[in-house]
Amino acid sequence: MTALPRGESPGPSATDDDGVADEPATAPAGEAEDGETAAATAGDSGGPEAPGGSDDVSGGTDEAGGIDGPDEAGATAASEAGAATAAAPSEAEAELAAQRELRERIEKRKAEKEGPIAAGTKLSGPAADLLAAVRAVESGDKPGAAFFDSPAPSPARRSVPAPAPVRERAPEPARAPQGASPEAVAAVAAVLAEGGAPEALAGSAAATLGAQADEALREDPWQLLSLPGVGPEQADGFARALLGAGCGPDDERRTAALVGWLLERAALQGHTALDADQVRAALAGRAVGDPDAAVQHAIAEGVVLVFQDGPEGEESTEEVEDEESGEAGSGDGAAEPGAGREPVQVLLGLDRYALAEESLADGLARLVNACEKDADWSEAVVAAPSPSAAELIRAVAAHGLVAHTGGEAARAEPAALIAAARGLGMRALGATHSVDGRQRLAEAVGDPEAAVTLAGLLSGAQGPGRDGEGALALDLLVVLDAPQLDVETGAMLVESLADGTRVVFSGDPGVLGSAGAGRVFADVLAARACPQVVSRTPDPGPIGELVSGIGIGELNQVEAPGKEVVIVPVRDAGEAVHRTVQLVADSVPRVIGVSSAETQVITVGHGGSAGTRALNEALKQRLNPGPGRFGGFDPGDRVAHVPAPGRTVPGVVVSADAEGLHLDCAGSPVVVPQERVAASVRHAWALSAHQAAGMRWPAVVVVLPGDAAQGLSRPWVYTAFGRGERHLSVVHGVDQALPRAVAESPAQDRTTRLRTLLEASEG
Repeated sequence: MTALPRGESPGPSATDDDGVADEPATAPAGEAEDGETAAATAGDSGGPEAPGGSDDVSGGTDEAGGIDGPDEAGATAASEAGAATAAAPSEAEAELAAQRELRERIEKRKAEKEGPIAAGTKLSGPAADLLAAVRAVESGDKPGAAFFDSPAPSPARRSVPAPAPVRERAPEPARAPQGASPEAVAAVAAVLAEGGAPEALAGSAAATLGAQADEALREDPWQLLSLPGVGPEQADGFARALLGAGCGPDDERRTAALVGWLLERAALQGHTALDADQVRAALAGRAVGDPDAAVQHAIAEGVVLVFQDGPEGEESTEEVEDEESGEAGSGDGAAEPGAGREPVQVLLGLDRYALAEESLADGLARLVNACEKDADWSEAVVAAPSPSAAELIRAVAAHGLVAHTGGEAARAEPAALIAAARGLGMRALGATHSVDGRQRLAEAVGDPEAAVTLAGLLSGAQGPGRDGEGALALDLLVVLDAPQLDVETGAMLVESLADGTRVVFSGDPGVLGSAGAGRVFADVLAARACPQVVSRTPDPGPIGELVSGIGIGELNQVEAPGKEVVIVPVRDAGEAVHRTVQLVADSVPRVIGVSSAETQVITVGHGGSAGTRALNEALKQRLNPGPGRFGGFDPGDRVAHVPAPGRTVPGVVVSADAEGLHLDCAGSPVVVPQERVAASVRHAWALSAHQAAGMRWPAVVVVLPGDAAQGLSRPWVYTAFGRGERHLSVVHGVDQALPRAVAESPAQDRTTRLRTLLEASEG
C-alpha cells in the first residue's frame, strides 16, 4: 500500500505533547457525551511484527472504549445528561417515555408476585421471586443466606397498553425539563451546604430522591451516592459532616449504598451482574470491616438481588449457604469443599437489569415458540441475490428467531430478506442503530419506508405504529447493528412484539458492544437459542481485507494501489494532531477526492493531547474558525447531538435563537434548548469509536497517539478501521502496541445472565 506524499505533510509540531490519556481503564462507560462503555484492555507482549515505515498498517483495539477519560464537565455533565433526558427532541422524549412505561410494567409484574418460594430447582429463577425471598428475609421467616436463587414458572405474556400510534412528523423544539419544585431544590441545597457538598447537586438530588430529598439525605447521607458523579469519598465526607461521631465505615446505611454503587458502576461498564466475591473484595477496599455481613444486609434490604450459577445449570442452595458461611458441609462422610464439582458462582445484580434480562429471555422464548409457517417463501429463496441471502430467507421462513452474522457487505442479505418479505405482502421492517445506517438500509432495500432507527421505532416516531393490543404492527423485524443492543432496550423491543412476529438479529460480532448494560447479541449467539446464519459475503477491497484479518487477530499488510489504506507515522501527540488536520483539510480531498465534510476522524478517547476535544479544537480552527458565539458553536460546525445516553446523531449547526441551538441532522431539523446544549452537543469532526459505531463515511482518519496504546483492543481497532468506505488513513504513533492489541486483546467479557436464562428456557 502507498502513503500520501510525505512532502506535503508538515514537519514535527513545535508542541512536544506526550500527555497520558484520561484514566483509560476506569472511565465510566456511559459518559454523558456519548454513553460509551469503559472497560479497556491493553496488549502487553508478543504479537505479529508490524510492517515498518510509512507503508505499514498495524491494528489494535479495545472492547468497551474504556480509554475515554472523565469529561471536563466531569460528574456535572453526566448528571446533566441524565436529568435532562426528558428535554430531548420529540423522538427522544417518546423513547424515554417508552422506557419508563416498560419499567412500570416490570415493577407491576414484580409486585404481583407475592406468593411463597418453592425449593430451588432452576439455576436462574425469575427476579420477581427473588424479591419475594427478600421480603421473607425482612419478615424474619428465613435468614438472608438461605436465598441464593429460587425457581418459578415462566412469567406469562405481558399485556401491553396500547399507546396512540405516532407517525413520523417534523421535529419540534424540545420542551424544558420538568424539574423539582424550587422549594424542594432550596431545601436540598441547604442540607448539601450543611454537609459541605456542592449546592449544584441540589437539582439532581431533588429529581432523583423525590420531594422529601432533604429529609432522606439527613436520615441517610450516603444516598448522595445515587447521584451521577458522586464517589464514596464525597459521600463519606458528607455523612461525617451531618452525623459526626454517629457514623463509621461499617454503618449499614453506608455499606448498602456502597453495594448499590458498585453495581451501578459495573453497569456503566456493561455488566448486568457481578460476582459476589468481587463485590466483597471491593467493599474490603473501601474499609468495610465485614464484607460478608454487608452483602447479606444489602440483599435483605433489597438493594441487590442474588443469583446462583452452577456447572451445567445445576445448583444447590445448601452449598451456597456453606460457601457464604465458610463451612464445608455437615454430616458424616461429608466431601471436601468443591470435591468432584466446580465451585458455584454467586452473582449480585440490580433489579432493573435482572428483570430486564428475565423479561427478554421470556420474550425471546415466546417468539421462538410462536412462529407460524403460513407463507410460501420458495420463490423468494430462488430469487435471492446470493447464496447467503437465500440461506437467511430459508431460515426465517421456518423459525421465529434467527441470528445473522457478517460484516458491512453482509448487510445486503437482511436487505434482500426485507424486500422479499414485503413482496409477499408481509409487514416487514429493518431497524438500525444510527440514522446513517437507516439511510444505507433504505437504499439497499429500495424503499425508504422499509427502514427505521430502533429509537424511532420504539418511540413511535417512525414505523407502522401499534395494533389494538399495543404491539408493533409487524410480521417481520430485522434488527441490524445488533451488537449495539443493550438489555433494557432489548427487553422493551421484545415486549412490544406480538406473538408470531419473526425477528432477525443481524450484526458483526467483532465490533464494539453496546453503550448500555448487557451483551444481547453475543448472549443469543453463545446460547444457540436460535438458528444462526453466517454470511459468506466478504467485505471488498483493501479495507475489507485489512478489517477481516483484524477480526481473527491478524494484522496484515495489504496492497492498496488506489491509496485505499495509508499509514502516516508520527512521533508524538502534537505531531499526530498536526498531521490529522492536514489529512482532513488538504491531502485526502486533493489526493483521494473525498471532501473534508465526508471525512471522519476517529480517535481512542475524549481526553489526552490527541483526544476528540484536542482534535476538534484544531479542526475547527482550520475548517470553520469562529468565536463560538452560540455557546461555543458557530454556523457550519460539525456536531454530535446526544439526545439520550448511548445515541449519537451527527449534525451541522445552522443557527441559534431564543428557542435554542438549531441543527441539521441528516436533513432533519433539530432544536436543542439552550440549557441542554452543553450536556448534549459536542463538536464532531473527531469522534470516538463508540460514537462512530453503526455509521460509515467515504473516508476515515484513525488517530493512534502514543498515549492511547493502553486503550487499544481488537474490537476497538476492528470498529474504527471498518468505518471507512473508500479510504482509511492511520495516524500511527503506538508502535508495536497496535499488532499486540489485535493479536492478544480480544473483547473484555461482560458478566451477564441472559445466556444462562436462554439455555435454561431451552432445557
